[in-house]
Amino acid sequence: MSFKNVALYPANPNTTRGAATKLSASKNKIAYANGKSIIIRDLNNPSASTIFSGHVHATTVARVSPSGYYCASADASGTVKVWDIVGEDQVIKGDYKVISGRINDVAWDGESKRIIAVGEGREKFGHAFMMDTGTSSGEIAGHSKVINAVSIRHQRPFRAATAGDDTQIIFYQGAPYKYEKTIKTHTKFVQDVQYAPSGELFASVGSDSKIFIYDGKTGDTVEEITDSPHKGSVMACSWSPDSRSLLTSSMDRTVKLWDIQTRKMTATWTVGQSITHQQVGNTWSGEKDLVSLSMSGDLNVFDSRASDKPARIFQAPQKAITTATLFSSDTFLVGSADGRIHSYETSLESVALIAGDGHSNLVSAIASTNGKAFSAGYDDRVREIETEAKQFTPASFNTASQPKSIAVASDGTAFISETGGVEAVRDNQRVFELKANYSPSAIAVGGDVVAIGGEDHKVHHYSWDGKALKETFALEGNRGPITAIAVSGDGKLLASGDSSGKILLFDVVERKLITNRWTFHTARITSLSFLPQPTPTQSPTHLASGSLDTNVYIWSIEKPSSQVAIKNAASGGASSVLWLSPTGNKARLVSTGADACARIWEVVLP
Repeated sequence: MSFKNVALYPANPNTTRGAATKLSASKNKIAYANGKSIIIRDLNNPSASTIFSGHVHATTVARVSPSGYYCASADASGTVKVWDIVGEDQVIKGDYKVISGRINDVAWDGESKRIIAVGEGREKFGHAFMMDTGTSSGEIAGHSKVINAVSIRHQRPFRAATAGDDTQIIFYQGAPYKYEKTIKTHTKFVQDVQYAPSGELFASVGSDSKIFIYDGKTGDTVEEITDSPHKGSVMACSWSPDSRSLLTSSMDRTVKLWDIQTRKMTATWTVGQSITHQQVGNTWSGEKDLVSLSMSGDLNVFDSRASDKPARIFQAPQKAITTATLFSSDTFLVGSADGRIHSYETSLESVALIAGDGHSNLVSAIASTNGKAFSAGYDDRVREIETEAKQFTPASFNTASQPKSIAVASDGTAFISETGGVEAVRDNQRVFELKANYSPSAIAVGGDVVAIGGEDHKVHHYSWDGKALKETFALEGNRGPITAIAVSGDGKLLASGDSSGKILLFDVVERKLITNRWTFHTARITSLSFLPQPTPTQSPTHLASGSLDTNVYIWSIEKPSSQVAIKNAASGGASSVLWLSPTGNKARLVSTGADACARIWEVVLP
């Protein structure tokens, strides 16, 4: 067997209420932070995006160098990493601890040699250094509080400007960079400052809803833009490539485009009416893509020639993906740690948020069958999903305790495993309740077989007649609590994974162990999936497994000693694996993980 990664569905940027999120652009790609990863997203071909997972702390900002060869990314510990974005190996060119707290922004000079990083330091709030050696290239001084943004003039003579919570903008000469003067135009926090590509001007925006333009060489205030002002904090600004227009995004849920020569507004977009539509970041990608970030994580792409609504909206999880299920041959659903569920259509390479009254907490499980999908969350609720309409139905069922896993039978009955037992729910009504003398931890359905894994290290085999569960036998051999189960479509094979990383394969008909040699995982098994066959009567030939060790394995059932390892398939740990429909000797496998990304792997089967 062999494999290759054929598609990547990246996460959307992290957002924090009341704080700006920094986006940056390089041609038709945008760079941003999510979790411990840095994502460089291709707006025209999202599956061609790339991810850097070299940080050990939560990332905060990423900026691509003017040369296009490197990216400087920063994290909450005060570390900046400079890495190669041209090669596939993402070689780290520099790793520097620059301040003693969170870094809020970084900026490159026009020669791609010097970097300034600013943020929440103790002894200092910013540091200027050389990208290849880390040696100092000046002093960032003058602020008395946290610095929110920094920008460097790309032409000689170099200049730099920083903006902070002390309501001040500090202007520097360089290089090496040294304090020149303090600019006191704003009356509240200054959220962003950006130099125009021409270097002739720079702009600042702040929590006082104001926008100012300055001379790029002297730092003198040129003018305040007062035409059709924002009514809330302005969180970000970005210049057009020709330096003639300025894009601003505000907490008043609007995005505005300004003509710099006339100081007049040329376009405005109202994104929505809720808190989630507050705009917290933006960037200008290429010649025509104006990108603004909503609090919800949505990336709104505007066309300057249309002023009614975004031309495109990119949706995706912001938090770790915790569970996934296959809905159709080219559609799968994922649930995340913030309670949201997204639908992925692989044929269209599109991602959409399931609308409606969903979960208020982590989604612990999703399952589907015969056109129906059900989700369970840590808010102790089970919800039904109308996948075609991409919304939750009004139906809701409150569980007796916190649900751990869910599986759906062909008759539409949803089985929810909980601490004290299992509830069977059909048409939003409890039709059966199993009180177990063990604590159920995982559940799976195949035909009329319901397999329940317990913290007693056993897999309990039940039959379901549409009215009640009847235990027939138990399978033993796992070394820890059962954390994942899969039953083949014909109900003849059963795989169980446990907290130690061990996977067992059983023949259910013969009630015997087939193999216990699948022990290559080094952490808890999170998901198991049998390769579907053309007809229900055929037994599967392969099994996929995902684990917290970040790896995904594909196991051969006919040759148990044969396997393929997809190393580091999901940074932070794999949460789910599921097969899309196979074609000939090729099959596609979906993996999801704690990095909030979904990947599709093409596997060549023997």
